[in-house]
Amino acid sequence: MAAPASVPAVFNIPAGAPFADRLVAGLLDRLGIAGQPTDPTALVRATLLVPTRRSVRAVTDAFARRFAGSVVLLPRILTLGELDADDVGDSDEDAPDAAVAGTEIPPAITPLRRQMLLTDLVSQLGASAWREKPTADQAARLASELALLLDQVETEELTFAGLEALVPSVYAEHWQKTLEFLRILTLHWPAILAAEGVIDPASRRIRLLRARAEAWSKNPPPGPVIAAGSTGSIPAVADLLGVIARLPQGAVVLPGLDPALSNEGWAALGPSHPQFGLKHLIDKIAIKRSDVREWPSPDASVSTADRARLIGAALAPAAVAEDEGTEEFDAAHVRAAAQGLTRIDCPGPDDEAGVIALLMRETLTTPGKTCALVTPDRDLARRTASALTRWDIDVDDSAGIPLALSPAGLYFRLVAAAASERFAPLPLLSLLKHPFAAGGSAVGAFRARVRRIELLVLRGPRPGQGFEGLATALKELPPDQVPDARELVRWVEMLAEMAAPLVAALGRGTRPVIEIVNAHTAFAEALAATDTENGAERLWRGDDGEALANYVAELKEAVRGFSPVSGRHYPALLTALLSGRVVRPRAGRHPRLFIWGPLEARLQGADRLILGGLNEGTWPREPEADPWMSRPMREDFQLPAPERRIGLAAHDFVQGASAPEVFLTRAVRVEGTPTVPARWLLRLDHFLTRAKAPGALGAAKPWLRWLSELDKPQATPRPKRPAPCPPLAARPRRLSVTEIETWMRDPYALYARRILGLSALDPIDAQKDAADRGMFIHRALETFLKAYPEILPNEETAYQRLLECGRQAFGAALEQPAVRVFWWPRFERIARWFVQEEAKRRETVRPLVTEARGQITLETNGKPFVLVGRADRIDRRLDDGSLVFSDYKTGAPPSTVEVAEGFAPQLPLEAVIAARGGFEGVPALPTTELLYWRLSGGDPPAEIKSAVKKGEPAAPLIEDTLAGLLALIAAFDDPATSYLPSPRADRAPRFSDYEHLARVQEWASGDGNDEAGE
Repeated sequence: MAAPASVPAVFNIPAGAPFADRLVAGLLDRLGIAGQPTDPTALVRATLLVPTRRSVRAVTDAFARRFAGSVVLLPRILTLGELDADDVGDSDEDAPDAAVAGTEIPPAITPLRRQMLLTDLVSQLGASAWREKPTADQAARLASELALLLDQVETEELTFAGLEALVPSVYAEHWQKTLEFLRILTLHWPAILAAEGVIDPASRRIRLLRARAEAWSKNPPPGPVIAAGSTGSIPAVADLLGVIARLPQGAVVLPGLDPALSNEGWAALGPSHPQFGLKHLIDKIAIKRSDVREWPSPDASVSTADRARLIGAALAPAAVAEDEGTEEFDAAHVRAAAQGLTRIDCPGPDDEAGVIALLMRETLTTPGKTCALVTPDRDLARRTASALTRWDIDVDDSAGIPLALSPAGLYFRLVAAAASERFAPLPLLSLLKHPFAAGGSAVGAFRARVRRIELLVLRGPRPGQGFEGLATALKELPPDQVPDARELVRWVEMLAEMAAPLVAALGRGTRPVIEIVNAHTAFAEALAATDTENGAERLWRGDDGEALANYVAELKEAVRGFSPVSGRHYPALLTALLSGRVVRPRAGRHPRLFIWGPLEARLQGADRLILGGLNEGTWPREPEADPWMSRPMREDFQLPAPERRIGLAAHDFVQGASAPEVFLTRAVRVEGTPTVPARWLLRLDHFLTRAKAPGALGAAKPWLRWLSELDKPQATPRPKRPAPCPPLAARPRRLSVTEIETWMRDPYALYARRILGLSALDPIDAQKDAADRGMFIHRALETFLKAYPEILPNEETAYQRLLECGRQAFGAALEQPAVRVFWWPRFERIARWFVQEEAKRRETVRPLVTEARGQITLETNGKPFVLVGRADRIDRRLDDGSLVFSDYKTGAPPSTVEVAEGFAPQLPLEAVIAARGGFEGVPALPTTELLYWRLSGGDPPAEIKSAVKKGEPAAPLIEDTLAGLLALIAAFDDPATSYLPSPRADRAPRFSDYEHLARVQEWASGDGNDEAGE
């Protein structure tokens, strides 16, 4: 059945057909093998060439399905080395076979070594181009872009000789600098490759392809040679396919050529069309489209021609789109061709993943049926895999996960980040709480120590730098309160000793990268050790550990001769170098469910396909801006247009959408932002509307409704407001005046804090907040008033003295930029206002005490109740000798209505304490004024407001507040009185540490009729 040598043998397997199975069946037919071969070596004389190693696996699986249970030697299966535009990292994996007779081609430089060498060049020469030397991580990212440009240029078999002509002097200065920078590739890089004795991977691949084409042209292989699945997007591959098509027993099998596209449409194809790559290849082989025959396959039982014609007509070039397919496809034909093609638009990404998981789960109800999700959206792939765990289904994303995000890779990065930041609280806890961290002890004991350290010294203000600062903070803790402090100090010192080499390597100045990598690896292994396993055993096991071990070994070789780097840039450099590395599972975890990227899906098939993430910007991806050349420059330089990637993505879409059972899914909104459907969906919508069948792709089953019902409970009982009633013996009998306010506004908060003993944890590495600012201002004013209890100096002297008190009060906090820039200028304005106001007030009052503590005992129901308070300031009027209570507020003070209703009782209750002689140094006198000093530092910087309504005396308010307190105490002396959360929503506190504990959002309805329950 060999075609004559003068007629190139080019065949086609239609879109949507199981490509690998059809290919294998047709090959066996060409070899005259029917059923099980009697000769196990019957296939060995044939040679198959497929685009990638993933394709090799797909074809191998097809042979396994064909010869289930039989022992057969497979044909020689090679890769064409076709580099996919979206997966540059496959260049090594998919390099063509090196065993080409008479070929002496230098080895390819490893990708990481190339990136490090280019990074060094960028670091050395970048400053001259951009006036500033890039950091190591910036240089590494630029080196990745340079490597990509190298691959593109060498894949297209171009040279940099004409580069300068692309950037004439009239162009922007930026392009002149870019040209100067690109001399790294034109002047320096060739010499470095020669010194290394290597060539670029793309260059080696092209040489091998050319050598193979030349060898086969002169001496054709004795057996059949079949090249299948390639679109010939690389010139050298296209030429090799032309040679194979003309071999005596050669054949080229195209994937998804559309024979139904009109001649006008064929002539009008552009780079973004799914057929453009095949048209380019057919022209390259120098045949007509009519010369392409269908690949003979005796078991081609499932026809996808109608579906392929429908999609081809919908995606016809714009110039002929209105005429293409309108005669063939009326509404009835459209519905028939669209049978099995379903579109589901989901509200959001989680819904899309849930629907896909539901579709995959439903597939398993049919014995033997397979299903695959095909998407370039790795986030959607991860969401779907996670959603499948609902049914204990474990499915791997065959496109892999980034090595930097794998457990081993993340741990390795956390080690570098924590050491680089001298073990600051957040990076330190991130590292020590990672599952790999054990520090040579049992994992449980290690976690317990980490939690103990966190509570003791890592929450609240940051301790001293490094492990030494932690040890110092632990030593300062009271031994009677922290009996295990010395043991924790020894543990911290052990970690410090373990990390010392890495800390030294990341210290000031620059160090050789190999020294940092060795110290980094040693500390990572030491910290990963347990009491039963060494760190290397734990860290380097598993797919991700093995991938990381290979990466580290390659990195140590790649940094040979690399310029020293600053330790503070090492973590970012490491992350940049890890970019693009993925961990792929060795084998799928589920035999019938799969998640593939578009590249993995080529030549593979499943009974049900789900094409997910069909939004513009995701599938297809938007063409990325070229950092080196503008679009006209790329065209002049003869680099492919960015739209070619869209054409390849379109071809993948058509191949998948033409399968017998296909679901097309997308998210209508992502992160609250409306999305645009993929252009192919829009074209399909337009075509179906013209054919008067707009609902042809509607879902026959209510998948979205089923998804919503998965987590919908059978009944939705309304949660009741918590109403705890602790025994009287547990109820507090000593409260401060501020706690009385909490008792009024939110009794549940008082219950949680005073009865349950719960208190909010301080933030990790806490920064100074509004409460700290209020404390600083209180302290400064207290110091100033104690220094001048009688007579004030002149205004300027008083102002400068108050500023000195402020500096003492703020202390080390003034070193923080936010405090220095925002808080201190406000304090200066407050200080100027305060000395002026205080001079006026000294004419009528004299300060008695500041920050004074007092308490009294009240009798209720025959039981004592202790009321305590702390007054910011108590003055005595000069005219009648009465007292004036003042409360400093850096925020908004309560209104007079809140004070009158008893929801802000602090000042009236302090007056009650004073009237009974509860403040030391303050005579038992009546109070005539209750004042709030609002110290904001804004405009105006401060103001004084009365807590009493205008025109009313303070005495009735004070008496009413005392009566209200006694009534409150009596009410809670009733064992039936419960501690409700926020009994009055309009008087609830603005901030509460216990709102989540009370589950307010679960029971609060906003109608004011919330029921209370136990």
